[in-house]
Amino acid sequence: MAEIKDPENTIIMTLKDGDVVIELMPEIAPKHAERMKQLARDGAYDNVAFHRVIEGFMAQTGDVENANMEKDYNPRRAGTGGSQYPDLPAEFSRIPHDRGTLGAARSMNPNSANSQFFINFSDNHFLNGQYTVYGRVISGMEFVDKIMRGEPPANPDRMIKVKVAADADA
Repeated sequence: MAEIKDPENTIIMTLKDGDVVIELMPEIAPKHAERMKQLARDGAYDNVAFHRVIEGFMAQTGDVENANMEKDYNPRRAGTGGSQYPDLPAEFSRIPHDRGTLGAARSMNPNSANSQFFINFSDNHFLNGQYTVYGRVISGMEFVDKIMRGEPPANPDRMIKVKVAADADA
């Protein structure tokens, strides 16, 4: 596992193949980083499916309303929901959508990001300036690469557990 420099702004996402360590960027996108920590601390991301996974592009998850495998998972609705919290304003930056970065998923409205996010499989610079980047994978990208593909996948992989590194001993 990578060295964790700032445990309060580091997410540990457990996938079926291993842990993915994500360094959040609160200095770039403070509201998005705070939302991810809040949802992780709420346990909202646990068991949520990767409902849209496109080879060579990205893996999308975070629909805490419709994509929890322990609730009524409906692949037709997965990707349409958010969380109990209000939508977030866009926090666009000059940080490029490189392989391993986290982007905030949203509707056509730039200020509609909520709980969903995607991890870029490759450099997707055509997204630059259109979607908020608020984190990057610093360890475990090989586990992200193994996520089941599909829109939605027939048997989707899920985030087993998502926690803030500062809370890991709690």
